[in-house]
Parts: sequence; structure tokens; C-alpha cells
Amino acid sequence: MILIHEAMNRGHTDMGWLKSDHSFSFGGFLDPTRMGYASLRVINEDRIVPGSGFGAHAHQDMDILTLVLSGQLKHEDTLGNIATIAPGDVQIMSAGSGITHSEMNASDTEGAHFLQIWMIPDSKGGAPSYQQTALPARDAASDWTVLASGKTEDQALRLLSDSRVSIAYPREGMTTQIPRKAGRVYFVQIVEGLATVDGERLGAGDGVQIGTETMPDLHWITDGQALLFDMRA
Repeated sequence: MILIHEAMNRGHTDMGWLKSDHSFSFGGFLDPTRMGYASLRVINEDRIVPGSGFGAHAHQDMDILTLVLSGQLKHEDTLGNIATIAPGDVQIMSAGSGITHSEMNASDTEGAHFLQIWMIPDSKGGAPSYQQTALPARDAASDWTVLASGKTEDQALRLLSDSRVSIAYPREGMTTQIPRKAGRVYFVQIVEGLATVDGERLGAGDGVQIGTETMPDLHWITDGQALLFDMRA
């Protein structure tokens, strides 16, 4: 089935220093119909005030992708990685058997706005790892461009599940097709811009959950940005 996850119906956390919208159940937000989809477990849209952030905390058995939309994040972890993540970068931390890290707003004057995405690996354990790379240029990625993949033949950041995460920056008036393959399911997250799908209007923060049926195309009313999750059913 096709299910639209409306941005207005996301869970919300407000801790003063952090404002977060949850596409799937997370923290104090529990919706039995939104417990993730295939290997996709979390899509959080986070905003952190200047000079604050997530102090050192542990993760295990999860691939965690971070995509900064504005501002900057400073990452530190127990592998010794220290990095700044800015707009135009994507980070993956594979927690494996266990890793502790912190994510702090790197600025004392500017807020940080980012997406954090959790994906469940196909198997537990293993050595934790850290990866970071630049996003493709907007004018070179109007259609789906792979960012991360569990398939070794893809020249992309490595996921530990049979999944693929792609990004597109379509322009106003373009049509974006959702690829179809037997045994796969898909999720599209609108990051920015306006589009329609099957007569329904989509905006930033909306998601489209796609099962095994034919998926209507996305028709873009404005320039936009979207993520595509291609996962084993």
C-alpha cells in the first residue's frame, strides 16, 4: 500500500535546547502504526540551539546517517573521530557492537538543523565505523543519486543492510520516478520543496511509504530535495 506520513502528524519533542520532529515512534512519541518501515527505523528532523547538543551517549547495532541542512555539527566518538558536519556533507556512523559519541552544535551563534536517520543492520555486532563524504552537487543530481548502499558494487558510503539511500534535487516542473523491483519496498522523504503524488500535495517533512504496488510519479511544483530509501521487503 501507499501511505503518506504527513509532516503535521509527526511526533514532536521540545527540550528547549532541542526541537525534534519524529516520522516514526521515538522517545516519548509512540504510535504503533509508525514503528519504522523495513530496515528504516528513525527519521528525526532536529533543531539544536547554539552552544548545545547531544553529550556523549552510546549506540549499538544501528547505522546512523546525519544530513545537515543548515548550521554545523561537531562529532566526536570513541574511535577517535573528530569531525565537523556542514550542509553539503553526509555522515554514517555504524554502531556495531557499541560506540559512544557526541553531537554538538559547532556554533555559539547559529542554530543547527539536520536530519538524523537510523537504519537496522542485517546482523548484530561487528566493529563500529565512521564515514563522511560530500553530497553530490545539486545541478548534477536532479535524479536519484546513491549516497549509501549495502551493495559493494555501488560507489557509495557503506550500509550494513540490504538497502540503498539516494538523494535527488529535482527542479520545478520535473517528474521523478520511483524505481520498482520485485521483493523491494520504498520510502520517500521530502526534504524541501513542493510536489504532488497521485493528486496529493507533499511538502517538506512529508514521507511516502510504498509497498509492492506501482508507485505514481512525483511531480514537482517547485525546486526540491528528496531522499529515497530502497529496502528489502
